[in-house]
Formats: sequence, structure tokens, C-alpha cells
Amino acid sequence: MTTEEKTFLHVPVLYEACIDNLCIKADGIYVDGTLGGAGHSSGILKKLGKDGLLIGIDQDVDALAVATARLQKIKDEGNDADFCTFHANFVEMPEVCRHFKTEKVDGILLDIGVSSYQLDTEKRGFSYRFDSPLDMRMDRTNDFSAYGLVNGYSEKELADVIFNYGEEKFARRIAAVIVERRKIKPIETTFELVDIIKAAIPASKRFAKGEGHPAKRTFQALRIEVNKELDVLENVIDKAIDLLNPGGRLCIITFHSLEDRIVKQKFKKAAQPCECPPSFPVCVCGKKSKGKVITGKPIEASEEELELNPRASCAKLRVFEKR
Repeated sequence: MTTEEKTFLHVPVLYEACIDNLCIKADGIYVDGTLGGAGHSSGILKKLGKDGLLIGIDQDVDALAVATARLQKIKDEGNDADFCTFHANFVEMPEVCRHFKTEKVDGILLDIGVSSYQLDTEKRGFSYRFDSPLDMRMDRTNDFSAYGLVNGYSEKELADVIFNYGEEKFARRIAAVIVERRKIKPIETTFELVDIIKAAIPASKRFAKGEGHPAKRTFQALRIEVNKELDVLENVIDKAIDLLNPGGRLCIITFHSLEDRIVKQKFKKAAQPCECPPSFPVCVCGKKSKGKVITGKPIEASEEELELNPRASCAKLRVFEKR
């Protein structure tokens, strides 16, 4: 087993809940838009028969290579189902499906956010735990990185990103110190940025109870902005629902409140029929419900799962079924 394959060994979050809620048919077509290490996809593929198809998508070429090898191993061990993988962002899902001559699918899984592999790989620059170049790109073929963001955005733009995406109350102070420091020299590494964040946050607040590492919120915010994560999530949900066959299900795992709020609101809107004002005597909008929300409340990890995988503590699964 290669070093990268070992790095990708992790317990997929909410695995049983995802497999159960996809209601997998042996001859169905399923899309994993965030393939990662193929943790969820391996389970999907094993449930498919000879007429089934799994389409795996990931924007991280390292993940794609490892996942493809793992899925092929399942095939080599006697699984009759077919699979194909593609390097893309999951917002391009309809185009990827058409590439594989597929117009409609029976289930879609999206596991939103950064993977354990990306967090734990020093050179990727996602974590405040390692000293590495500022990067944070999930797709390293893109030109824009955290380095460009930190050294190129205005003070106001930085403050807005850190506050809106990190919910960091010291966002303005952090942005101001970043701008002052980069006048001396460009900010190039994660530890340089961590030192700046610590300098901006009052000493008594740096390790407040329940707040975690003082750089956590800022790093989350920069990662979201670099990868346009919330914009992509906002844009993909309607596309994914439209891609489903009747009775097909969309399962989305989120890891913080900003993502979960988007999924909750988009699912609710998709399930609603007429959107005309109550004062209208008849419907003029023509809108029809696209389906129903299966999860009134999101599914969260059990105590048993949290013991095995503490990173599942923030995970929430919401499910939508096409009408």
C-alpha cells in the first residue's frame, strides 16, 4: 500500500446512514460528487449489480487516484457493477453525467467540506497545525490560493470573509494586522498567519473555553473563500435534484452551520409548491413541488461512531427525495 493510500484510510462519516438513505437499487445509477478516499463509494459499489453504475467525482487529483484504485480493487474481487471517475467540481455533475451518457440518476451523495487527508497533509496548507505554504486549494489546478487571498484582498474584503465565513468576532482586528504585516513582506506560510491571528486576538480570548484553536475560524473562512464552497453548494442543489429520477434521493453531509443552513433552506424551497402571496386567489407562479424532505431534523453521528471517528461530531446529514 502506498503512502497516499495509507493517508486516505479513514472511517467515512455517517456511513450507515448514507447507505440506508440512498435506498440503493442493484441496477441503479448513483453519483458520489465528493469521492475522497472512496469510503462511501465503496459501500455503494458493493450494493450494485451487473446493471448498476457508480459515477465518482472529485476535484482533488490525489483523492481521485486513490479512490479509483480502491474501486477497481472491489471490481477485481468479483463485483459485477461498473464505475467511472472524473476530475471535476461536483457543481459540474450534470455535465459529467452527460459525458458518461447518463441523463438521470437514482441517488446522489455529497460529503461537503475538507477531507481528513487534506487536513492531515502538511503540504496542502489547510491546517494551522503544520507549517506549510499558504495554499488551501482542493483543486490544485486552480490558480487562486490562500496566498493570493491573504496578500491580495483589501482589509475590508478580508474582514468580511473572516467574519461571514468564519463567524470570527475579531475579524476586523485580524484583517488589520494581516494588512500591516504584509506591508513588510508577503505572508507565505500557515505559521506566519497563525502568529498574526494570535497577535490580533486579545490574550485572554485566544484559548477561551469551547473555542478551540484561535486560528480555527479564520482558516475555515479562508478555505471556504478559496474554494468558493458555499457558492458551489448553493448552485448544485437544484441541479442535483433535477438530475434525479422520480424516487431518487439526494444525501448531503455538512460540517458547519453555514453549510447546513443552505441545505435546509434549499431543500425546503424545493419541497414547496406554489410560492404566490397568500392574497392571490389563484396560483400564477406555476411552481410545483420537486419532492419531499426526508429528514425533518438532520441525522447526526451516534455515540458509537463518535468514539471511532471524533471528526464526525459536527456532521449533519439531510436527505431529499424526488417526487
